[in-house]
Amino acid sequence: MISRRDFLQATAVAAALTAGSGLGPLGRAAAQQKLSQADILRFEPQGQVTILHVADIHAQLMPLQFREPAVNLGVGEVKGLPPHLTDAAFREHFKIAAGSADAFALTSDDFVALARNYGRMGGLDRIATLVKAVRAERGDDKVLLLDGGDTWQGSWSALQTKGQDMVEVMSALKLDAMTSHWEFTLGAERVKEIVEAAPFAFLAQNIRDKEWNEPVFPPRKVFEKGGVKVAVIGQALPRTAVANPRWMFPDWEFGIREDELQKQVEEARAEGAAIVVLLSHDGFDVDRKLASRVKGIDVILTAHTHDAMPGLIRVGQTALVASGSHGKFVSRLDIAVKDGKVADIRFKLMPVFADAIAPDPEMAALVTKLRAPYAAELAKEIGRTESLLYRRGNFNGSFDDLICDAMLSQRDAEIALSPGFRWGGSLLPGEAITWEAITNATAITYPNCYRMEMTGAQLKEILEDVADNIFHPDPYFQGGGDMVRIGGMGYAIDVGKPMGSRISGLTHLKSGKPVDASRKYVVAGWASVNEGTQGPPIWDVVRDHVAAAKTITIKPNDAVKVSGA
Repeated sequence: MISRRDFLQATAVAAALTAGSGLGPLGRAAAQQKLSQADILRFEPQGQVTILHVADIHAQLMPLQFREPAVNLGVGEVKGLPPHLTDAAFREHFKIAAGSADAFALTSDDFVALARNYGRMGGLDRIATLVKAVRAERGDDKVLLLDGGDTWQGSWSALQTKGQDMVEVMSALKLDAMTSHWEFTLGAERVKEIVEAAPFAFLAQNIRDKEWNEPVFPPRKVFEKGGVKVAVIGQALPRTAVANPRWMFPDWEFGIREDELQKQVEEARAEGAAIVVLLSHDGFDVDRKLASRVKGIDVILTAHTHDAMPGLIRVGQTALVASGSHGKFVSRLDIAVKDGKVADIRFKLMPVFADAIAPDPEMAALVTKLRAPYAAELAKEIGRTESLLYRRGNFNGSFDDLICDAMLSQRDAEIALSPGFRWGGSLLPGEAITWEAITNATAITYPNCYRMEMTGAQLKEILEDVADNIFHPDPYFQGGGDMVRIGGMGYAIDVGKPMGSRISGLTHLKSGKPVDASRKYVVAGWASVNEGTQGPPIWDVVRDHVAAAKTITIKPNDAVKVSGA
């Protein structure tokens, strides 16, 4: 991060106060007095063009807590490379001081203590403040604002308005272009309706009509900024039709489409583009491989895997940028062009510390207006948590454990399956579990919680299939996401083994007995991609469980034994 020295100086007092103990009011006061909006915005400008990038906001209008993963494993050639570093290894790689603002924003170490010190992150009104400040500094004619997708889904208000609340705030932010993934779970007709009316470009070079193999959306758009032509090519999640219900967009086909992307780059160059940007929702490892195979891309703004990295990763002449999720960060790139090509890139990952950034009044008013019909319901307290509830991690998260516990109890199941979704905020011990907190982790358009019988063999097959989707050594066969979360069952996984042989030791936790391949077990789950799935919406299942328990305590989950990492 360009301003690391400034951040370390600004948070030295707070870091000293945090060492080895919990944080009281003095620690929080010191941090907030030292960490300022000016620190976050401080940047030495250069060149003709500034690009601002956000990604994976998941419809989070308000500041929140979001703990980064403690486990993020890489396999094959990317083993041990960023973004597959966490906590101490991550800090060492990027030279981040323990207890600092950067450490809180980018790792899971001491999360509860640091969260109470540094407060929440994100919020569209704070993002608006940063965006407007950069535009004021550089001039509108030099700044390009791009969104990596997963924007219209992830909250109760977005679900109720079919993404309209997020469309309105991004329009007010004067977004230039976006690409997509979860947007498609609103259904093809709704997506087309929004795209036709939106004031920003919706780009996806890799989506085709199944009947005629024609592009469904514009593949690229050329912007002129600072007297320089900037070509932005969109790349939607290639595996959308596998990861999400195909019946919601039955006439569209996805894919990586390397050859078509190369043509887009060449055509953009022929049109005079001095900067070629891939606005991608591939996921970081897919984009890292793509950068080694498609020539002529200057910058890949990557998304989907929610990685946040305070430095550029270079593959040949291509710079990869990972801007995190949930509105926690805004990336800034200042690009100098000389003799018709990129000469230099200066980069900063700006952390959106809600307590340090003044809310933009216009955006704050719009957010309040959009949330007003749901505000009372969202604020309703369902119960409280004594445990840290978080989501990210390759194998489990305590919020996912809560969801699994809810399905086991409310659906009278022996085993529960919950998808390895990465979106949804974190709750600190002692905080209220509100309707908003529950729906931030569950708000999708196919929420039905099914109850059915599965054999032990079928359960192993599911685990093997998901594991290959995550740990296949070739990134092009990965879909991102984390392992399916399991309630009531444990297993062992060797991530280094091939498909079909990674999973072993399936155990029914209540009985302590091995899972019998031929026996049928009552299984509850949600987010099935099958059309017509029956059952109550998962948010009602979780609400009823929390209301009955009143206070939630999640025991440490050691039911998954990992090797080969």
